[in-house]
Amino acid sequence: MSIIIRDMTDDDEYYVGTCTHVNENNIERESSSPRRISWLRKMEKHGLKVKVALFDYVHAGFIYIMPIEINPFPIQGMDLMVFPCLDSQSKFSLKAVGKKLIEAAEEETLKQGRKGIATLANFWDFWFMPAKYFEKLGYKVAEKRGIEAILWKQFDPGAAPPQFRKTNYKFKPIQGKVVVDLFWNVFCLTSDVEAQRVREVVSEYKNDVVLNEYSAVKPSTLKRYGISRGIFVNGKWIEVGPEIEKSTLRQEIENAKIKQQAIK
Repeated sequence: MSIIIRDMTDDDEYYVGTCTHVNENNIERESSSPRRISWLRKMEKHGLKVKVALFDYVHAGFIYIMPIEINPFPIQGMDLMVFPCLDSQSKFSLKAVGKKLIEAAEEETLKQGRKGIATLANFWDFWFMPAKYFEKLGYKVAEKRGIEAILWKQFDPGAAPPQFRKTNYKFKPIQGKVVVDLFWNVFCLTSDVEAQRVREVVSEYKNDVVLNEYSAVKPSTLKRYGISRGIFVNGKWIEVGPEIEKSTLRQEIENAKIKQQAIK
C-alpha cells in the first residue's frame, strides 16, 4: 500500500467539490459542489492547484494551494503561496497523508518560484487546521489574532511575512428595514451552503429585510472589508457554527425587528 499525490483530475472533482462528503445525499452540499469546482478550475490559470491524495487508490484527502494574491481569506502578502485548507480523512490519520499533501504543496510553491508558503491555523483543541500540527512540520507563527494565527515557512531570506487583513466593516442602516450583510466565498463549502441558506431565509421576509452580499473571491471586496466570511444583522455579528441554521437567522431577524419597533 502506498500514497499517491496528484493534481485534481475529473475523477477527483466530486470528492473535492463535496469536501469529502461523498454519497451523503445532502442536497445543499451536492448543489454547492459544481459551483466550487467551477471556481477552482477557473483559478488554475492564476496558479491555483488542488493536490489529491489516494491511499491504496482510495481518496484519502486533498489540499488547495494558490498564490496569496488570489486567496479568498483575510491573509495578505507577496510572492507566497497559501493553503487555506487541508483535508486529511481521519481513517488515514496514521498514514501521514496530511504530511505528504503539505510536502506536495511546498514542492508546488518552489516550482512556481514563490518565496514561501503560508496557512491559516488555530491554537485550539480541535481537529480543524491545528496550529501545533503545522509547527511540528517546521512552520512558524507570522502573526496571531486570538486563537487564530498565520503560520508560514520561508524559502527565500528576502520573503516578507504574511499578515492578517484589517477588518473594515461599518453598518449602514436603512430606515424601516432589517439589514443583513453577508460576507461569503464560494471556495469554502460551508460558506457557500451558508450563503444559500441566508438568501432563502431573507426571501421569506419579502421587502422587510434587505440583503447585501459581499463575495470574498473578489479581490477588491476582500481588500476593502478584510472579511472572508461573516453574517451581520443590523450591524450585529452573528456567531455561527460550521453553517448557520435557518432557525437561528430567523430569530436574529425577529429580534432586530422588535428592537426597531421599540425605538419608534
